[in-house]
Amino acid sequence: MNDSEKKAQLRKYKMFATGLFVLMALIFVTTTILAKENPAHWIGYLKAFSEAAMVGALADWFAVTALFNYPLGLKIPHTNLIENSKERIGDNLGNFVVDNFLSPQNIRPYIQKIKISHFVGEWLSASRNQEKLIKEVSNIVLDILNKLDDTEVVNFIEKKAKEMTDDVKINQIIGNGLEYILDKNDHQRLITNLSKQIKEYVLKNQQMVKERVKSESFFLVPRFVEDNIADKITIGLSKYFEEVEHDENHSLRHEISGKLYTFSNEIKTENQWAEEFRNIKDDFLTSEKITQYSTDIWNSIKQSLSKELEDETSALKNYLQKNLTELAKNLKTDEKFQNKIDHWVRVTAYKYILKNTHQAGNLISSTVGNWQGKELSEKLELEVGKDLQFIRVNGTLVGGLVGLIIYTVTNFFL
Repeated sequence: MNDSEKKAQLRKYKMFATGLFVLMALIFVTTTILAKENPAHWIGYLKAFSEAAMVGALADWFAVTALFNYPLGLKIPHTNLIENSKERIGDNLGNFVVDNFLSPQNIRPYIQKIKISHFVGEWLSASRNQEKLIKEVSNIVLDILNKLDDTEVVNFIEKKAKEMTDDVKINQIIGNGLEYILDKNDHQRLITNLSKQIKEYVLKNQQMVKERVKSESFFLVPRFVEDNIADKITIGLSKYFEEVEHDENHSLRHEISGKLYTFSNEIKTENQWAEEFRNIKDDFLTSEKITQYSTDIWNSIKQSLSKELEDETSALKNYLQKNLTELAKNLKTDEKFQNKIDHWVRVTAYKYILKNTHQAGNLISSTVGNWQGKELSEKLELEVGKDLQFIRVNGTLVGGLVGLIIYTVTNFFL
């Protein structure tokens, strides 16, 4: 019901209550005149009823009117109560709501009934709801992306990148990385592969070895001796590296491991290596390059994300829809997951409500306090004025009955 309908209804009931008072007044005047000409007993009873009814009607009219206005425009103390006491009403109303509706014992039973997981699961199961949710989220993210200041974002990335690179000790990272590989024995695969490659290289280049031996030998040494020496070198080297390839405990492997451990320790501890890697870092990550990298990173992220969010068939949206479907399924079928979600919602809601009960009270108090006194009075009268008119009606009838009883008792017993 809108305000105009409420006003029309209030006028209707005011006219009814006032009309009843006017009726009592007419009856009183009529019976007063008749009593002078006709001493019938019933006239006295009717006169007493109408007289007391008028008093009751006027008293309750004054009481009801005094709540919202000055009766007859007279500024009688303790009248127009709503307008003159709006701050106190706002404070009391706020405290009343907090104490009687938002207290722990009152909200706990309602919080315990919350079972949102199944409802959310059912809602998310519908494809149209998934699409609607993804579309809304996409629009929000796109709006945020478009409103972000690119310069501020780039400056932020640049600042964080500089803070990170300033603290990075590359020699420690490389040294620790090498040590980790050695501890995991991952370098053994590299040794195995290198041994195999060296063996195959020696065998494939046997002729080159022969020519090398020939070029280095004395000119009087026969050719067959040179070839024999070259063959022995080739076969010896190939067999040696074949042993290294297949023997995990070969001495060369241990020697290489030891050298690598020593090297990793030198990288981590020696100032020369620290300086070398610091120079490499400074050459690679100059201030200009960091700025350019930050700009490129942000532009790439913004363009890629915008493209994904605008494309209805993008991999990102397909991924989101797949995960929403899985989430909906779990919310409907996984009882443990349901209980976990519902418990979290209950605890969070309970804590949030209790933490902000005073905010609700302050909101009610300040809202009522900020209303114009006349506006508040009119609002309340529109809401409860109709029912208050029945107080006037009841006052008229009850007053008349009391007057009738008093008149009757007086006539019979006094």
